[in-house]
Amino acid sequence: MECLKVSKRKFGETAILYSLTNDNGLTMNVTNLGARIVDLIVPVNGEERNIVLGFGSEEEYRTKDMYFGATIGRVAGRIKHGSFSIGDQNYQLPVSSENGHTLHGGAESFEAKIWDVEVQEKNDQVAILFSYVSPNGENGFPGELKAHVTYSLTNNNEWIIDYQAETDQPTLYNPTNHVYFNLTGDVTQSVSEHELIVDADRFAVVDSDTTVTGELHSVEETPFDFRESKSMNQVFETSYEQNTLVNGLDHPFLLNQIGFNKPQAIITAPKQDLSVEMYTDRPAVVIFTAQFGETAPEVRGKKLVNHGGLTLETQVSPGAIEFDGFGDIILYPETRYKSRTVYKIN
Repeated sequence: MECLKVSKRKFGETAILYSLTNDNGLTMNVTNLGARIVDLIVPVNGEERNIVLGFGSEEEYRTKDMYFGATIGRVAGRIKHGSFSIGDQNYQLPVSSENGHTLHGGAESFEAKIWDVEVQEKNDQVAILFSYVSPNGENGFPGELKAHVTYSLTNNNEWIIDYQAETDQPTLYNPTNHVYFNLTGDVTQSVSEHELIVDADRFAVVDSDTTVTGELHSVEETPFDFRESKSMNQVFETSYEQNTLVNGLDHPFLLNQIGFNKPQAIITAPKQDLSVEMYTDRPAVVIFTAQFGETAPEVRGKKLVNHGGLTLETQVSPGAIEFDGFGDIILYPETRYKSRTVYKIN
């Protein structure tokens, strides 16, 4: 064994970039700005390929897109009208002026914070522990929430995300990571030729504003059926209403099984020379196909093509606070939040 390495450098006015490299030459760059992944650089056939979307500095994130690669919280996805109840207590969050809902915990949430950092080095993996204390009432959420997110890079080419949190009042908590994968490493190529497997029999139907309607629909005989490996093209080249509504995917898939025995999703590069397996203990994954169109930012010096990335955002499905059967995202003081997602690069 050589040794797993970690180094750091300035990434902007307030942010630091941490570089983790394993014995196989795989490098993961992460930053304390939003506890986010910036780069995932994989050796493929003698060349280095960056398989996630990211920017080169803190300032670029702040001016272009704060969600790329970030830890999302307190609540991933949209809270309809920004309102929810815990017991007999009603809460109202600030909402977007564009659609009247609260997205990803509201403006200036986890993705915009500078997190505390602790570096952990072990024989078989290196890890960065990010910590952030969200004060009581931040963005309208009750309770002081102590959030921890650990990114580990192993010699098995696994990026492991461990989430932990505790609160002093009942609150909502449903974090995720907003990583965008493009396994070609070329942001001018769409993900349409990527192959995808998702072990899900059902998806959540969305409305025109991409809030969930409460209906869970079978993937059978729809472009959402990725139970066997299919080209991503099937969600772009279709007249199926749910896909044309959002120009691709922006949907929760309800996973058939959770845990770490077999992957719940697999993305494969067009040339079949690289794949990413997803393992999680969360009951759903939100897949979004980066339909930014002409508003897409420049990424590493090149204009990002429409559908230039796809997310695998593991979480409890949006709609959990509104609809039965969507899961539970209430966190109580007596319960410590714990979850894990693994992305394995092959």
